[in-house]
Amino acid sequence: MRRQAILEALRRRIATGQAVLAAGCSAGIVARSAEEGGADLIVVYSTGRSRLMGLPTWRFGDSNQGTLEMSSEILNVVSTTPVIGGIEANDPTRRDLGRLLDRFEAAGFSGVINFPTLTNMPDQRRRAEMVGYGFGREVDAIRLARGRGLLTMAYVASAEDAAAMAAGGADVIVTHSGPTTGGRVGYSDDRSVEAVCAYAQSLIDAAVAENPDVIPLLHGGRLATPDDVRKALPLTTAVGFVGASSIERIPVERAVRNTVRAFRNLSTGSEQT
Repeated sequence: MRRQAILEALRRRIATGQAVLAAGCSAGIVARSAEEGGADLIVVYSTGRSRLMGLPTWRFGDSNQGTLEMSSEILNVVSTTPVIGGIEANDPTRRDLGRLLDRFEAAGFSGVINFPTLTNMPDQRRRAEMVGYGFGREVDAIRLARGRGLLTMAYVASAEDAAAMAAGGADVIVTHSGPTTGGRVGYSDDRSVEAVCAYAQSLIDAAVAENPDVIPLLHGGRLATPDDVRKALPLTTAVGFVGASSIERIPVERAVRNTVRAFRNLSTGSEQT
């Protein structure tokens, strides 16, 4: 599915008053279930592998290669939902962004999102900028992808980054409120939902000032459950949510734990009589 068709579908969803949902999926069974549940977009990034390993969301190994390798498993079981690939523009072993995008297109992704990203990693960002890399390369990747007719999504954690991505051609801006809380290996976040939303709105305002047509979505931090997001959406002008740990880690932890407990509590036939 190409960019224009995806955008039309998203805008039809928004026009009905329903929130857009992008589901982070790192395994075929998760992606297939997300599609059956009605996800508007499926987002694939290498960091999801850590979640499936029972670990906190973590980046390790060759991120771009990892995401590309995941595409065949996901696309094998997804029928109609657009699949978006996480592209790491600051990969020093892949200096040519055009060639890197060639690989994402060849893998079958309908769009890209800048992940892993430097937007919420100030220390690594400063080091990257010292050697000619940095967030600007992420903007360049989004600009190039937009020119190829791919859907473009962008994580942003500051008003400046939000404005740069909106001006650079991002169709969807995702306000990154930090690593997701909750579950067995979730991160901690002392902020209230209201505080998270106030900052997210400042990012949305900066993006919309550059491009009124940009689609703003929320992500991360204290926004870990449907109830959290239900509370957050009226506090912002965001029209939906991107879930990763909240889609494929926390629900799996809960479902498997509760199912095993239910089996564990069974008695043998002889004891039941």
